[in-house]
Amino acid sequence: MELRGVCCVLLTCLFYTSSADKDFFTSIGQMTDLLYTEKDLVTSLKDYIRAEEDKLEQVKKWAEKLDVLSATATQDPEGFLGHPVNAFKLMKRLNTEWGELESLVLKDMSDGFISNLTIQRQYFPNDDDQTGAAKALMRLQDTYRLDTHTISSGELPGDPMTVEDCFELGKIAYSDADYYHTELWMEQALKQLDGGEESTVDMVTILDYLSYSIYQQGELERALDYTKRLLKLDSAHQRANGNLKYFEYQLAKQNKVEAEEGQKEKEKREREKREASDKKGRPADYLPERRKYEQLCRGEGIKMTPRRQSRMFCRYSDNNHHPLYVLGPVKQEDEWDRPRIIRYHDILSNSEIEKVKELAKPRLRRATISNPITGVLETAHYRISKSAWLTSYEDPVVDKINQRIEDITGLNVKTAEELQDWSTDEPDAFKELGTGNRIATWLIYMSDVPSGGATVFTDVGAAVWPKKGSAVFWYNLFASGEGDYSTRHAACPVLVGNKWVSNKWMHERGQEFRRRCTLNESE
Repeated sequence: MELRGVCCVLLTCLFYTSSADKDFFTSIGQMTDLLYTEKDLVTSLKDYIRAEEDKLEQVKKWAEKLDVLSATATQDPEGFLGHPVNAFKLMKRLNTEWGELESLVLKDMSDGFISNLTIQRQYFPNDDDQTGAAKALMRLQDTYRLDTHTISSGELPGDPMTVEDCFELGKIAYSDADYYHTELWMEQALKQLDGGEESTVDMVTILDYLSYSIYQQGELERALDYTKRLLKLDSAHQRANGNLKYFEYQLAKQNKVEAEEGQKEKEKREREKREASDKKGRPADYLPERRKYEQLCRGEGIKMTPRRQSRMFCRYSDNNHHPLYVLGPVKQEDEWDRPRIIRYHDILSNSEIEKVKELAKPRLRRATISNPITGVLETAHYRISKSAWLTSYEDPVVDKINQRIEDITGLNVKTAEELQDWSTDEPDAFKELGTGNRIATWLIYMSDVPSGGATVFTDVGAAVWPKKGSAVFWYNLFASGEGDYSTRHAACPVLVGNKWVSNKWMHERGQEFRRRCTLNESE
């Protein structure tokens, strides 16, 4: 069984880091630990503040006492010092007490706080983690078509974003030559500044990033407008002055060409502009399948015809009179017809779910994929889940779950393994296991997800949404042993909340008399 914890916060969901020992942004579990770390640091900081306040209170009392004393003494210095006790106390104060006060003022009350901070710093996320979290947020923005205001204003559950937050997102996008997201987040930062929000980030800097990112996307007029606005604030800005001349020259050149072109050229140019606008924001490696994937994640999947829908049922199943389920059958629901995807309800109890999580959390590691060229397992920016492998002998609960899967599906789980999906490009990928290809997938949802997190089948337009305690099941291979490409699937990013799933992949070996082979590839 593979257990995967998938997360996102808003920000979430959230992207990758090259740091093998951190990857904080990919796991709610590890980020939860960071929250408690930060809480401990806040407590330590408050202790430091109280210590400083106590020290200042002592200094204040000493100053007030001496202020009264010196005021009295300086009214009649000779009369004051004529008293031997006053003379002695003056000597004592200057020789001893002022030295003690100096020691008090110089005493560093921050030792405890700095020591705690130094210890905790080794667990802090690094620059790559911060970049990964930013990219995760931008991925959610694209997948679910969220505008920057919705995210920044806190309309999604979460704290509102400051100008500095928006600016930082824009800078991260800029460093990745992602001028589309640079524009979006710099514009949001600018709107919030224009709205009166105070910030340490000045408007000139934001306008500088904004004008250049817009220019890089081919919008000369808008880039020129923002450059002029920048120069009104800082007329001596060297780069902006250079850009102004260059933009004006390029725009004049462009206008001249447009004025001389014929009707066909104008129509072609307008068509190219529309195409460029449609592609705006898409990365260079954007595949047509990704558009379908994102549509399914937003719930814009294929709607079944009434006729197809009429053949979808909910039923109680005892798996051909299995002794365990004759009196207590499982709840079965048809999710999709081709390929047939079945959901089983109330498969895991809350206590079983918590036990599996407890076993898995200490071992969660960033999930990897096999590089198609080198064959080496590596992380990928589009797969940000964390995985842990659990075997039957580790705990009775895991053994019980495995047996339950076998009882319900009728398939042998002894040859199951913990990799993902059946192999389409590498027919010999499981040769060393000696168990044949992956015949079926059993996917258990171990958490509800407030928003996002669907499992989508891009070839057929199906989307299956998480429901805690339920499991979905489908065959990856036809009964003939040929791969069913329509079962290719992907997980949508979690928009709000977190997602836990456990997977079980059954193999061909051991199923010879449980799912008999046919020569018909469509069965």
